Amino acid sequence: MTSERRQQSKDMTQGPILKELVLFSLPLLLGNIFQQFYNTVDSVVVGNFVSADALAAVTMTAPAVNTLVGLFVGMSTGAGVVISQRFGARDWKALRKAVHTSLAATFVLGLFMMALGCFATPALLTLMSCPKTIVPLASTYLRIYFLGIEGLMFYNMTSAVLRAVGDSRRPLYFLILTSLLNVVLDLLFVIVFKLGVAGAAYATILSQFISAFLGLYVLARSKEIYGITWKEMKIDRDSLVKIFKIGLPAGLQMAIISFSNVFVQGYINRFGNAAAAGWGAYGRVDAFAMLPLQSIALAVTTFVGQNAGAGNRDRIRRSIRESILLSLLITFSICALEFIFAPDVVALFNQDADVVLMGALFIRTNCLFDCLCASNQIHMGALRGVGDALAPMIIMIFSFVVFRQIYLFVLSHITDSIRLISFGYPAGWLVCTIIMGIYFRRSKWERRVGGLSL
Repeated sequence: MTSERRQQSKDMTQGPILKELVLFSLPLLLGNIFQQFYNTVDSVVVGNFVSADALAAVTMTAPAVNTLVGLFVGMSTGAGVVISQRFGARDWKALRKAVHTSLAATFVLGLFMMALGCFATPALLTLMSCPKTIVPLASTYLRIYFLGIEGLMFYNMTSAVLRAVGDSRRPLYFLILTSLLNVVLDLLFVIVFKLGVAGAAYATILSQFISAFLGLYVLARSKEIYGITWKEMKIDRDSLVKIFKIGLPAGLQMAIISFSNVFVQGYINRFGNAAAAGWGAYGRVDAFAMLPLQSIALAVTTFVGQNAGAGNRDRIRRSIRESILLSLLITFSICALEFIFAPDVVALFNQDADVVLMGALFIRTNCLFDCLCASNQIHMGALRGVGDALAPMIIMIFSFVVFRQIYLFVLSHITDSIRLISFGYPAGWLVCTIIMGIYFRRSKWERRVGGLSL
């Protein structure tokens, strides 16, 4: 192992469990915070310097974007699991094939996502029951965003490669730099050049392309075993199959759940533009509140992947228990503050009284239930780490799509209470936590540990 590998990669098959998880999670958390800045800064700038309709246009596009991007994020998750298991098992040849296959496939999928996103924009806005006054703004933002989707995809994949070998710091550095750049470009394009929502979209995709370039540059210059060379940049069929075995269920899960959120947005939009803008502000705020939990769950996937490759069953069990307790403590603390300061937080996005009222209502109705996700997210991360991605996909699709849509359909026909409609999120979280906990305890995940499970 070279000196560079000792400095940049992290072997999590030994050492104090909680310390390893926390140290690996912190850069992930900071990285996720800066990742959220991309769209949040867009929302704050257009909400304060353009209009409430512009805020609604930018925020309501998130489910549409995540529907398509989720397919690829699942693939990067699959690549991360495969690479982390190869790293834990010290199978360097297979690791290199997986890295190069992941990046080559990213380029091809990026072109497909760009074309699909631009083509599907009108249909996505129709499904969300987007108010007619907002359609032109939302359509402009979405199409520009999808034209730059390659940047986002390459950043996610290069980061997945680095994190799989325990390096969560350099992806963080890239995000800090490009997030600050995004702020500057947002202010320049929206306030100075008066480009409106189009300016916010341009700022985002330019920043994402720079973060992608930095990730590729590091991998191309690295002397590590996971460093890339252009002559090896091809798709290995066996590696691709293994990546898709994990990535496709994860991607379908994310895409389908995000697509379901398009319908949730549609139910909210029926209550008017203020409700649409308030729901968008709530979504941005709640995304930040959930970041510590998501970062810990992502760390668990890498931790479990490496220890599955090394055959450390007891170490995996202990990591799951400690991760759930840590997630509960952090998530509940953050959400309590979110509940108290809800109106002030929403006012950062837009100071219209109706928008603040609706946004605060959504936050206070849902935020204290975020802690329900501590268990289901950690169990999902652990199952993916040992190579079981199908069951979590089925459980989450049932909870967040089937059950939630039934809930919303029934409630919308028996009540006009927007509070009860917005409670569709926590209701789905509760169902998922119960089913995921039962499945995890009855599953035979231990059989996947000890050598490579893929």
